[in-house]
Amino acid sequence: MKAEDVMARDVLTVTPTTSIEVAIALMLRRRVSGLPVVDEAGKLAGVITEGDLLRRAETGTGIHHRSKLLEFLIGPGREASEFVHANSRRVGDLMTRDVITAEASTPLEDVVEAMEKHHIRRLPVVDGTKVIGVVSRADLLAALGRKLAAMPKDGPNESDDSIEQTLRSQLAASTWVSGTNIGVDVDDSVVTMSGFIYDERTRKALMVAAQNVPGVKQVVDKLVWIDTTTGMVVP
Repeated sequence: MKAEDVMARDVLTVTPTTSIEVAIALMLRRRVSGLPVVDEAGKLAGVITEGDLLRRAETGTGIHHRSKLLEFLIGPGREASEFVHANSRRVGDLMTRDVITAEASTPLEDVVEAMEKHHIRRLPVVDGTKVIGVVSRADLLAALGRKLAAMPKDGPNESDDSIEQTLRSQLAASTWVSGTNIGVDVDDSVVTMSGFIYDERTRKALMVAAQNVPGVKQVVDKLVWIDTTTGMVVP
């Protein structure tokens, strides 16, 4: 899937001259955590988010309590910028200017990676410099929900051989377990997994892998955990 498959296209924007009072009202009304900021030409200029509004004089949170030494080290310029951020009522003075964006064709994997890396909840989607959409965590959640809802509730009637072959192929392609240590037996769509594992967390992963194979009715756990530190065998 790509960004264009999940993005919200009805994008609400503000300008640098918009008051923060108006921006806050829009965010609350739309139930969003941030808004793209565009200039008079419609070009993306920044974003205003909840995080940009945490330190405010009106709520008594605008003051950074620092030692005299630290105040001396950071200099008056930094404190002047913080004063503007805590007291200005224009979006342009508070917005984040270094914006992480995506294009319509950006794979969702890259979108999620950018969100995780930069700790952001919303990603503007642009065509050149024009905002054409926004992908939020809520949009990703909605896409996941649609995918899950579209999946068949009852698995197809797969043969035991087909189930075993599918599961063995998945285990062989995995990097978290050695397929040669795992036994797979399928009888009447019931999978019995046996063999040795060397990390207890692998047990749950094996159960999930088997449960997700189409046609599986039940998974029986007969795996044995070997503690590599002590050599102890734990059924």
